[in-house]
Amino acid sequence: MTKPAPLRKVRCAVYTRKSSEEGLEQEFNSLHAQREACEAYIASQRHEGWILVPDRYDDGGVSGGTLERPALRRLLADMEAGRIDTVVVYKVDRLSRSLMDFVRLVDAFERKAISFVSITQQFNTTTSMGRLTLNMLLSFAQFEREVIGERIRDKFEASRRKGMWMGGWAPLGYDVANRKLVINEQEAALVRRIFERFAKLGSATLLVKEFKAAGIQTKSWTTQPGHRREGRSFDKSAIYKILNNRLFLGEAVHKGTSYPGEHQAIVDQTLWDRAHAVFAENGRSRGNRTRAKTPAPLKGLLRCTACNSAMTPTHTRRHGRLYRYYACMKSIKNGAGTCPVRSISASEIEGVVLGQVRRLLQAPEVAARTIVACHELSDAKGDAAAQEHEALDALRRLEEVWGELFPAEQTRILRLLVERVDVTTVGINVRLRMGGIRSLVGELLSESGRQVPVSANTVSQEAAA
Repeated sequence: MTKPAPLRKVRCAVYTRKSSEEGLEQEFNSLHAQREACEAYIASQRHEGWILVPDRYDDGGVSGGTLERPALRRLLADMEAGRIDTVVVYKVDRLSRSLMDFVRLVDAFERKAISFVSITQQFNTTTSMGRLTLNMLLSFAQFEREVIGERIRDKFEASRRKGMWMGGWAPLGYDVANRKLVINEQEAALVRRIFERFAKLGSATLLVKEFKAAGIQTKSWTTQPGHRREGRSFDKSAIYKILNNRLFLGEAVHKGTSYPGEHQAIVDQTLWDRAHAVFAENGRSRGNRTRAKTPAPLKGLLRCTACNSAMTPTHTRRHGRLYRYYACMKSIKNGAGTCPVRSISASEIEGVVLGQVRRLLQAPEVAARTIVACHELSDAKGDAAAQEHEALDALRRLEEVWGELFPAEQTRILRLLVERVDVTTVGINVRLRMGGIRSLVGELLSESGRQVPVSANTVSQEAAA
C-alpha cells in the first residue's frame, strides 16, 4: 500500500487595512477583527496545507486609493522574495479600491503564481470565474470611492458658501481657534503694512528689499506633532500671494468665487483697491519705472555668445557706492558656474563699445558705405559729391561734439548706430546698423541746411574688438 503524498505547505499572509485612524487606539479595533476572521479561515483550510506566516501586514489610517502603503509595500517585497504563496483579505476593497491598481496587483500575483482569497466573498483568483467576480466587485468599490469623494467635495463647497474655514495652515494675520480664524493683531499689522507699502512703492521688488533689510519674515507655525517651522525671508511670490488673497477682505473663496466669510477682515476695500490699482498698470512699465534711476544704454543690445543668451543690466551697492554690471541671463537663472562670461562691468563695456563705434565711424569701409548711401539718397538734381563731403565731414565732427551731448542723447545715438554687441570670453563684436548711420548723417546734414531723406533699410557692419 502506497503512502499518500505529503501536503504541500501553503504559506498564507493576512493583509488588513482601515482608511481612517479613528478607533485604532482601541484595544480591539477593525484591523484586529479583520485579522481574526482571516486567521480563522486559514485554520479551517489546514487540511489543504494552509499555514499562517508570522509577519503582520496591517495598514491603519491609509486610503485604499493608493499603493503607497507601508504594510502593502512589505507584503509585495516578501512576495518577490518567495516567502508567500497566498494573500488572504477580509474583503476585496481592503487590498485596493482602484481598479487600475488592483489590476497591477493581480499581475504581480500571477507573475509569482500567488493566489488571492477574499474570505467573505468566496472566490479565488486562480479561477476565471473568480477573476470575473473580483473585477465586478472592485468596480463597485471604485464607484463607492468616487461617490464618497463627490460627497466630500459638495460638503466642502457648501461650507465655503457659508464662509466657514475648512482647515489647513492659518494664513499670515490669523490664528485658528475652535475651527475658526481669529485675527493675530501682530501679524495683521504686517499684512496691512504689505498692502500699504506696495501701494506706495508700486514694486514688489523694492518691498522685498525693504523687508530683507529689516529682517521681516513670513509666518512661523507648529505642526500637529509639535515641530516648529520658522518663517523665511519674503520673496516676490509671497508678496503677490498675500496681495491677491481675498481672505484678508473677510471673504471665503471657492473655485474663484468669493463668499462672505465668518472671519473678520484685516484690510478694508479702500486699501485693497489702492494696492490693486498698481496691478492695473502695465507690469513692464512698473519695472521700467523702478529701474529708471539706473542707466543702462546697452540694455537689449548685449548678448553672451557662450550661452546664446541676452545680458541684462544689474547693479549693487557697496559702502554707499553704486556698481553697475551687465549679467548673462543664463548665469542668473542657473548659477554663475554655468557661464564662462557671467557678468561684465557696465562702465567698461559701455566705454569699449563707444570706442569701437567712434573708430568704426572713421573706418574706410564705413566711409565707403556712407558714400554709397549718399548716392542712393541723392535725387536727380542733387549734388552727390557735395553730399559725400558733408556726410564724411559730419561723421568726423561727431568725435568732436560727442562730449558735449547730454547722456540721454548719447544713449539715443548709441542705440541708433549699434544693432547688437556679442560678448565673448576674449572680447566683443560690435554690429553696426548702417541704416542708423544714414539717419544720423541725415540729422547732421539737416543742421547745416541740407535735408537728406532717410531710408528704412538697414545694413550691418561687424567689427571685432
